[in-house]
Amino acid sequence: MLLGFVILYLVVSIGIGIYAATKVHNAKDYISAGRSLPIYIVMAMVFATWFGAETVLGIPATFLEKDLGGLISDPFGASLCLVLFGVFFARKLYRMNLLTIGDFYRERYDRKVEVVTGIAIALSYLGWVSAQVTALGLVFNVLSDGVITQQQGILIGAAVVLMYTLYGGMWSVALTTFFQMIIIVIGLIYIAFLISDLTGGIAPVIEHAANNAKFRFWPQMSAVAMIAFLSGLLTMGFGSIPQQDVFQRANSSRNENVAVWGTVLGGIAYFLFAAVPLYMAYSANLIDPTLAARWLADDSQKLLPELVKGHLPLFAQVIFYGALLSVIMSTASGTLLAPSVTISENVLKDFITRRKHLSDHKLLVMTRWVVAVFTVVVTLYALWALERETGIHKMVENAYKVTLVLAFVPLVAGLYWRRATTRGAHWAIALGLATWIPLEIWLPDGDGFMPPQFAGFLMAILGMLAGSLTSRPGHHAQHAASRPQG
Repeated sequence: MLLGFVILYLVVSIGIGIYAATKVHNAKDYISAGRSLPIYIVMAMVFATWFGAETVLGIPATFLEKDLGGLISDPFGASLCLVLFGVFFARKLYRMNLLTIGDFYRERYDRKVEVVTGIAIALSYLGWVSAQVTALGLVFNVLSDGVITQQQGILIGAAVVLMYTLYGGMWSVALTTFFQMIIIVIGLIYIAFLISDLTGGIAPVIEHAANNAKFRFWPQMSAVAMIAFLSGLLTMGFGSIPQQDVFQRANSSRNENVAVWGTVLGGIAYFLFAAVPLYMAYSANLIDPTLAARWLADDSQKLLPELVKGHLPLFAQVIFYGALLSVIMSTASGTLLAPSVTISENVLKDFITRRKHLSDHKLLVMTRWVVAVFTVVVTLYALWALERETGIHKMVENAYKVTLVLAFVPLVAGLYWRRATTRGAHWAIALGLATWIPLEIWLPDGDGFMPPQFAGFLMAILGMLAGSLTSRPGHHAQHAASRPQG
């Protein structure tokens, strides 16, 4: 019966996505919903897209295994990203009337920077989208009592998300995520109240966590520990700023004020509501210590679903799994569309138009094909990561290393430093990449003085400074003139 309700929910989501496809008449509708969305839709998209599988399953698992400091990248870094984007980037980028964030690198620098950053941005989504379809596979596995393997669940989940994202594009993401945000908020709050009845209230759970030092946040007072801590914050906090999904939500707004406040409020809501799954998962230590010990030893990501399935009535289970599917699917659809759009607009489009004219309709068709192909790649990556037993939270953490190293510095310098030049962008990318890749190969677990991506980020800053300051004076004037004005 529970699986039947879940299937019904999936059918409704697909129906909404198909309806959204009727609003798509050109590539701009597909990519940015015609820049017509009100603040409540934009806020809902930001919140629901970022409130993904890692928030409900991955973050609580990390908290149970470590402590509050283990969450520095997400939700702390993720929330920081959204607030920073809203305050410092949304207004300037919205005024440029771009189709993708990759277009900024072409207009501010050149085609080479656009292609390299576009590929980097697209690659960064592999881990994030794979985390969502991996979570869908986990849900189907739990609901079927193991009849559906997690690998089979991944295939089913990827197919469902593809079905309602492929044709509706950003309109599909907008309508489905608004519906899904309502399910997420109401559903998780309701489940949290039921769980609090089993624990005797919220206070005993907080007291138990405090007694077990779970609220320890700051790292050891050593240079290596502090750098690793700061790197965890900045990898997500800075690395996820030059991303198509957050740009796409701001760019779909009906005006620049909606772009700013929709992003900021969505980020604040995400940070505050991320505490709910933490509370629910940790409550298992009081409700059923044997269950908690078992799944902490086996797979801590399954603890919360198993707790709900074993200790709450059927109606509550339906609500929880409906909310969980809303969480996963809202993130999966948005993060599936974003890299596909980036590949189409910033990598493939110019290559094709050198040989023949690419009409708006053909761009739309090409983007849909890329969505389908990227879904296949994501599914294969998710299956591979599952074999390596990579956790959902870790998959999301790893996603933003490439954009922190390659895309963040050229974006900030291009918007806020008049002397930033194309040579500076080239040097930033080259030095960042040349530093990060070897360290990532030789020190994959960050066993050196600093994490590889943080070293690459610092070298990217050095490359931007050195390249721009050694450019001939004419380059400074040229790029200062083309700099977007606030």
